[in-house]
Amino acid sequence: MSKIPTPHIACDDEAKIAKTVLMPGDPLRAKFIADTFLTDVTCFTTTRNMFGYTGKYNGKRISVMGSGMGMPSIGIYSYELYSFYGVENIIRIGSAGSYDADLAVYDTVLVTEAYSESTFAKTAFGMRGKSLKSSNALNNRLRKAAQKLNIPLKEGKVHSSDVFYSTDSNRWKNVHDTYGCKCVEMESFALFANAKATGKKAACLLTISDSFISHEVTSAEERQKNFKDMMRIALELAGK
Repeated sequence: MSKIPTPHIACDDEAKIAKTVLMPGDPLRAKFIADTFLTDVTCFTTTRNMFGYTGKYNGKRISVMGSGMGMPSIGIYSYELYSFYGVENIIRIGSAGSYDADLAVYDTVLVTEAYSESTFAKTAFGMRGKSLKSSNALNNRLRKAAQKLNIPLKEGKVHSSDVFYSTDSNRWKNVHDTYGCKCVEMESFALFANAKATGKKAACLLTISDSFISHEVTSAEERQKNFKDMMRIALELAGK
């Protein structure tokens, strides 16, 4: 077993990282959350500019760290957090593109299951299925947090894609119609695989950043700073 600090997280003491970690894809979103919502903040890693912070939210300890884009990136960081730093819960908080007329830009989505064509789970752990579920226990807590904060929460299956660009213009519709995926992102399937393999818990909250139906699109700055509903819901898990 590797010893800390790991090759990708320059933290030499697991006590510096809370048991629950929020993982946005963008490291600048992690910094924004730490600067905006947390008190008594310390930075536990800046390796490769993938910032990680621990602080307090309403007096309770929580960490936030970027995951990068795609399954290989979140696969590395979440596995190291689970396996070498004693992290028990990871909640991905990211952006997604809507495949469904029911999901509009800025809607908050709780992911119940992730479908992917990726071989990540099979290659890493011998898992054969194409769909993996998130933690029911974490999902129930996130539902209660959303209700407490009076934030509307939609739920559904997500497409975790290995590619952002494709020459198949109907690919999104085929995935929606065949597998029932309501939106698309690029990380959840790997996170859920790591949680299953390590006996830990994972969940995912997404904000719709663009729509294949309406063709609305948000800017990078809007995604970094204005997706606050999912952040506030996830932060309610601090210290629990």
